Amino acid sequence: MHNKKCVKVYCLGLLTLLPLTLFAGTEVYVPLGSANAIAVINADTNKVISEIPGINASHGLAVSMDGELLLAGSLLERPKGAAPPKPQEMSEEDHAAHHSNQSKPGPEKSSQAEMVGTAYLIDVKTQQLLRQIDVPGAIHHALITPDGRFAIFTHPGRGSISVVDIPGKQLLKELPTGVTPNYIVSKRDGSRIYVSNAGDGNISEIDTQSWTVLRNLPAGKTPEHLVLSPDERLLYAANPSSGTVSQVDIDSAAVKTLFTVGADPHGVDLSDDGRLLYASSKKDDKVVAYNLASGEMKSLTLSPAPYHITTVRGTGKVYVSSRKSPKIWVLDQQTLTVLGEITIRGEGHEMGVVSR
Repeated sequence: MHNKKCVKVYCLGLLTLLPLTLFAGTEVYVPLGSANAIAVINADTNKVISEIPGINASHGLAVSMDGELLLAGSLLERPKGAAPPKPQEMSEEDHAAHHSNQSKPGPEKSSQAEMVGTAYLIDVKTQQLLRQIDVPGAIHHALITPDGRFAIFTHPGRGSISVVDIPGKQLLKELPTGVTPNYIVSKRDGSRIYVSNAGDGNISEIDTQSWTVLRNLPAGKTPEHLVLSPDERLLYAANPSSGTVSQVDIDSAAVKTLFTVGADPHGVDLSDDGRLLYASSKKDDKVVAYNLASGEMKSLTLSPAPYHITTVRGTGKVYVSSRKSPKIWVLDQQTLTVLGEITIRGEGHEMGVVSR
C-alpha cells in the first residue's frame, strides 16, 4: 500500500513538470508586442496558462499545420551581424510606421540591406526557442506553408517578403511584391500564397514552386489583413483608408463587393462555417459581422480600439484583441455577444490556434 502511494505521488510530481499545453484542448498563441513574449491561452477556459519569454517586439506569428512549431517575427531591426536586441518597448509611432503606405520597394538600398530582422522558431510542446533566424528587415506578419517546409514573412519597409527554409533553418529567398506588403494567406494545398500590398491597392498571387509573382489582384485602396473563403474562390481584405472590407474574386481578379466597417478597420476573419465575415474598426470602437448570404450586418461596441481578430475554430468563439488595452474579448461566433475578457500583458497581435 505504501509503495502504491509513493508511485502515485511520484507520478503527480512528474505531471507538474510537464508543459501545461500538453493537457489543453485548444490553445491560442498571442504575440504580446511591447511585453516581449507570447501568451499561451487555453481556449476552453479562456485563461492564460503560460508565456514564452524573450520574443522581442513580437507581432507576426504563424503555427504549423501539425501544431508542433511556432514562428514569431519581431518588428525590430538590427545591423547585420549584431546580436538580436534586448527586449524594449515600441511606441505607437514606431508601430504605425510599419503600416505606412509611403515607402517604396527597395531591397537594393544599402541602408536597408545592412539591416536585418529576427524570426523565432519555437517548439510548441516544450515552449522552447529552437533557433533565431536572420531575415531582411522588420517582420510584420507571418505564415507557415501547409507542408511545414517554408515560413513567409512580410517586410513593409522593403516592399518584399522573405521565404525561410524551416528544416534548414535559414533564409531561402527575398521576393519583392509591391509597396508595403502586409498580410499573407495560403491555399490549403500550399500551391499559392496571397500577399496584400497596402501601398499598391492589390494582392500578389505567388506560386510556391517557383517563388514568383504570377499576377496582382485589385483589392481596394489599402488592403492589409486578409482571409480566404473556405472554397478558396474569394479573398477578403480590410482597407483602413476607406473603412471597408473588399471581397475579391480570385478567378476574375476583380473586387465583387465592398462591406462597410467603420473608421480604420484592421482585423478580419470568417466564422467556422464561412457564413459570417468579421471585421474590427479601431477608431469607431466596434466589431461587425456580415451574413454573406443575406447581407445582414450585426455590430458590437468594443472599447478601446478592437484590433486583431481570430476565429478559434471548433470552439464557437472569436478572439478580438485591443490595440490600446492589455486584453482580449471573447465573442460568440453566431450571436456576436461578449462571453468574457482575457487579461494579457502588452497588446495582442497576430494570433495562432493549435487544436489537439
